[in-house]
Amino acid sequence: MYRLLADAAMVAHFAFLLYLALGGFVAWRWRRTLWAHLAVVAWGVLSVVTGVECPLTHVEDWARRSAGQQGLTAGGFIDHYIEGVVYPEEYTNLARLGVTVLILFSYAGYVLRRQ
Repeated sequence: MYRLLADAAMVAHFAFLLYLALGGFVAWRWRRTLWAHLAVVAWGVLSVVTGVECPLTHVEDWARRSAGQQGLTAGGFIDHYIEGVVYPEEYTNLARLGVTVLILFSYAGYVLRRQ
């Protein structure tokens, strides 16, 4: 049961990050989702600026350890699954910039589509 919970937290975390990057484009079709995306972006900025960890990170780490598996690395979800796996660690700021540009582009498109 703990492993299932850990896997569910991991999938939810990946879905959250996918929505963070692409949710602005979803708002092009479903306008009401813009508010949810703004909240997700606010959380993402808060976590990058202040270093506060996502509760999903704690849930997954606890569940993995309770299942007898290795927990997440000290840096959390991003350090464990993304940095050094999807892109080299030295490109973290470039990856953040890319996501920021993607979000800003999606918001610009949202505004243009509304006019």
